[in-house]
Amino acid sequence: MNILSKYLAKEFLKLLILCQVIFISLYLMIDFTGGIDDFMKAHAPVYRMFAYYGYKIPAIFVQMLPVSTLTSVIILFCIMKRNNEVIALNGCGISLWRIAQPVMFTSLLLSLLSFFFSETIVPYASSLSNAIWRIDVKKEESNRFQGRNHVWYRGENAIYWIKRFDGVQMVMNDPTLYFFDGTFKLIRRIDGRRGIWMNDFWRINDGILQEREEGGGFSLKRFRSMDLKIPEKPEDFIMVEREPDEMGYRQLRRFADKLEQEGYNAIRYFVELHIKIAFPFINLIMALVGIPVALWKRTMGAPMAVSIGIALCFLYLLIMGLTRTLGFAGIFPPILSAWLANALFLFLGIYLMIHANR
Repeated sequence: MNILSKYLAKEFLKLLILCQVIFISLYLMIDFTGGIDDFMKAHAPVYRMFAYYGYKIPAIFVQMLPVSTLTSVIILFCIMKRNNEVIALNGCGISLWRIAQPVMFTSLLLSLLSFFFSETIVPYASSLSNAIWRIDVKKEESNRFQGRNHVWYRGENAIYWIKRFDGVQMVMNDPTLYFFDGTFKLIRRIDGRRGIWMNDFWRINDGILQEREEGGGFSLKRFRSMDLKIPEKPEDFIMVEREPDEMGYRQLRRFADKLEQEGYNAIRYFVELHIKIAFPFINLIMALVGIPVALWKRTMGAPMAVSIGIALCFLYLLIMGLTRTLGFAGIFPPILSAWLANALFLFLGIYLMIHANR
């Protein structure tokens, strides 16, 4: 890395840290103003309130990073424009694309850092902050997610319907279990009053067993108790309600696949899955957009350029929100709804850079 690259990367990072501190502080102030009433009404301990906002900082860091990247790039190149440094470098035969390289490379590293944060720190911290909100503010039971009503679960050659599953007691209430052969023909059905987990098998009480006979009909038998060995364990029937920001990419992939396997509509989670990859790379794209915005007009100062940059950030969020909603509705496929905003701004950045370099 030559002297110019080191200088640009260093100045860019200085501005980035300053912008991140400012934007995170503003975000926390606004969020605190809107949430303090809820904590006071719930009589939540003060330390829990501060813990809640502390745990939110990693997620805020990731959310504010694209805005800080764009603002830092605009300020840096506005300063270089005011000091005629860009003209001087162009006079030495250094193109704008070459000047932008260290900033773009640093932004790429920021995108990777953002993805790393989203995979490791953010899910853990977000789950803790959400737990504080649910338990201390909403006064919800910490184990409220351990039960489900009207459970449909598809296993291997089997489909289970459970009127109510108690994950704490590990009990099925009014289960109906269907078993199929390789051609998906029903060969056995079990209806019971209760199904109790006995460490390695299920004990079905007060039920009816129907089995297919060789002639094609079904035999019917009542029973007081039946021990049933199936691959599914209690945790397979527990649906812990978690937000996408509480899971990393792999966790969210498994969660979405499980939902889809059980027959539920998991498209929302597949959209969020693709957004987990798409969103971090907006840092790189915002840096690409910010450079030509800063150099757009010689007479345009940094305040105007920053205002345009922030307006572009809002436009990006607007497009991302729209495509995300269309993805949830099934109008756009998940991958398109996640990447369309990035693609549009990438083409915009390349277009502006080509014209700014003339």
